[in-house]
Amino acid sequence: MMGWGWRNKLKRQADVPQLPAVPDNLGAPTLIVAGQYVTTTSTGDWLDRIAVHRLGVRTPAELSIHPEGVLVRRRGAPEVFIARAALTEVTTQAGMAGKFVEKDGLVVMSWLLGQMSVDTGFRTHEAAAKRPLIQALSELASNELLDGVQDISDADISRKNDENE
Repeated sequence: MMGWGWRNKLKRQADVPQLPAVPDNLGAPTLIVAGQYVTTTSTGDWLDRIAVHRLGVRTPAELSIHPEGVLVRRRGAPEVFIARAALTEVTTQAGMAGKFVEKDGLVVMSWLLGQMSVDTGFRTHEAAAKRPLIQALSELASNELLDGVQDISDADISRKNDENE
């Protein structure tokens, strides 16, 4: 019965975009964390597991952060690369489809897979690795937001300050 449901889910999700390719010139990692890839779900719906591309399969994994984005190397499943520009938010949760742990035990990355917004969960093997991971992911996400802001010259800032006085 479960296999039948999974096959139907695969058919319903046939339009989910392919996973992005890992860049050939991926920069050196700034952080590497061992853990478990939990799952990928539709953003905001922690029960709507994405089955295609083996995104719904929990696996041992290694997550590395690079200047270009996040790479999740999953044992027995395709790698997941989240480009820096696609990473939209980093949060923690107690659970996602198929995995529930203590409060804030999972690191959840919200990102765009094509035009589809998804959440990917990761659980670190070592509790001490979670805080540096969250910090590095948050910096990566916020750097992208800052990179998207147009540069404002010092003269423009001075003029805006003068207007507000």
